[in-house]
Amino acid sequence: MLTNEKAEKLARRKRRVRQRIFGGLARPRLSVFRSKKHIYAQIIDDINGKTLAAASTLDKDLKSALSSSKPMDAAKAVGHALADRAKAANVEAVVFDRGGRLFHGRIKALAEASREGGLKF
Repeated sequence: MLTNEKAEKLARRKRRVRQRIFGGLARPRLSVFRSKKHIYAQIIDDINGKTLAAASTLDKDLKSALSSSKPMDAAKAVGHALADRAKAANVEAVVFDRGGRLFHGRIKALAEASREGGLKF
């Protein structure tokens, strides 16, 4: 399968997921983006178009704390950091946006770690 075909299929799945998911003030959207090396997560208020909290493997405090280069451990650390930052922003419940990816692997590890940190979805 060509790379363009894969990218088009991912974009199609992402659009399909985003049609159903919308985050407001009561339950903002937790959006996850995964690249080959890094994982990014942010909590977004779609009504105002504002990012309430964000975390990624590129954050300075997380980068120094990640001693191992295992992607699953990094995803868990990002999930815990995002949950802590969400608590600071008074966010307790979110709607999970997996970004067209399947709910397994690093996406699932981030989601479970943020649940352990206190987010509800």
